Amino acid sequence: MTRILLIDGENFKGKMKSVFKDAQRAHPAWHEYDFKGLLGTVLDAELADRVVFYFARVKEHPDSREKSKQLIEEQRLLKNHLERLGFSVVLSGRVRGQWEEGKDGAKALVFREKGVDVKIGVDMVSIAYDKRADEIILGSSDSDLQPAIQEAQARGVPCVYLGFEAQPNKGLAYTTKRTILIRDAEALRFAGS
Repeated sequence: MTRILLIDGENFKGKMKSVFKDAQRAHPAWHEYDFKGLLGTVLDAELADRVVFYFARVKEHPDSREKSKQLIEEQRLLKNHLERLGFSVVLSGRVRGQWEEGKDGAKALVFREKGVDVKIGVDMVSIAYDKRADEIILGSSDSDLQPAIQEAQARGVPCVYLGFEAQPNKGLAYTTKRTILIRDAEALRFAGS
């Protein structure tokens, strides 16, 4: 049986950050995190034949050159780390800087990712249509992917939702064939010292 694991990188990191915050621990440098150990433990005998992480391409923003450069460097380090672990990395869409007003009325530059969920959805349907996998495991908690899940499953490729025990997405759990949840202790265990 061929399994492909598709992970929305920023979504996944965001959920991991929440786990570390709830445990009152600083999240690790992502380019040092043992993603292979985590996924191997959580998926056990179901480890995917191919693992793909998706990220939006970070570009320099004129109003925040230093922050942009920092984000670009962090993405480069993480991409290299994931590829060394044997995973594929797809850069699709982009990270855009937007000025937003906070609760106190002050404006702040906020970086938002656009286009990654569309690429994952297109890939899911393409994989199912071309019969390149017998099962798709989706590491994302983005409800926008429900139509892609439904289409992949209608084409005979069951989908599994890989989420987190804290705040699992009920819509994805309902739409997919089954759910695998990452326990907080598992996420914390592979952070290193």
